[in-house]
Amino acid sequence: MTDAVTRVLVADDQTVVREGIVMLLGLLPGIEVVGAAADGEEAVALVERHHPDVVLMDLRMPRVDGVEATRRIRSAHPGTEVVVLTTYADDESLFPALQAGARGYLTKDAGGEEIAKAIADVRSGAAGLSPQVQLRLLERLSEASPKSAPSGPGGPSATGGSGAPAAPGAARAGELPDGLTVREAEVLALIAEGLSNAEIAQRLFVSQATVKTHINNLFAKTAVRDRAQAVAYAFRHGITGMQQ
Repeated sequence: MTDAVTRVLVADDQTVVREGIVMLLGLLPGIEVVGAAADGEEAVALVERHHPDVVLMDLRMPRVDGVEATRRIRSAHPGTEVVVLTTYADDESLFPALQAGARGYLTKDAGGEEIAKAIADVRSGAAGLSPQVQLRLLERLSEASPKSAPSGPGGPSATGGSGAPAAPGAARAGELPDGLTVREAEVLALIAEGLSNAEIAQRLFVSQATVKTHINNLFAKTAVRDRAQAVAYAFRHGITGMQQ
């Protein structure tokens, strides 16, 4: 398995950038570049032809942009992962790309080691987000998280049955989307904060096995495939900002 070669397709409308990435990837062990596309439409066609493991996808391209190309590729070829490459970690492109199925997101100033790590991460089922993008994502979640309505003396409790605080604006299970329980919403909110399973277990005073069970359940209910999509889901539904 360690000797397996990862087949990569590069899509970028800027010739210098595209050729530079192809050259850089060619120097990395365990990576084979199987094609290069100048726009999203060509990227979709080349994926159909070559069936790469990973696509490095620019967002701003003519004819078909990177978000739409990602959506088409992930729909027709779910075994092909997409790592978005863009100049800026801007909100306008980050969330649509994640929602379209991108599993990784890197800025174009990323070095070879960082790109290789993102490719390896998405191949292993993890989210390949650069530290800068993770920080921007968490900032966006923090800015957009709705404020909880204050509860009166006789109002509903802000905690679940275990005594741990519930997600803001969703204290009662009946208010949560897709049949999520309060505890599953708590776990989802902590995923959105960037916590690992071990850190979530420590925060909620439960075992890691229990955390994994909650994650499996909430992934099934929300139809997200990985932690990156779970973060985007949490943002869309305001399930963020857990309190200590």
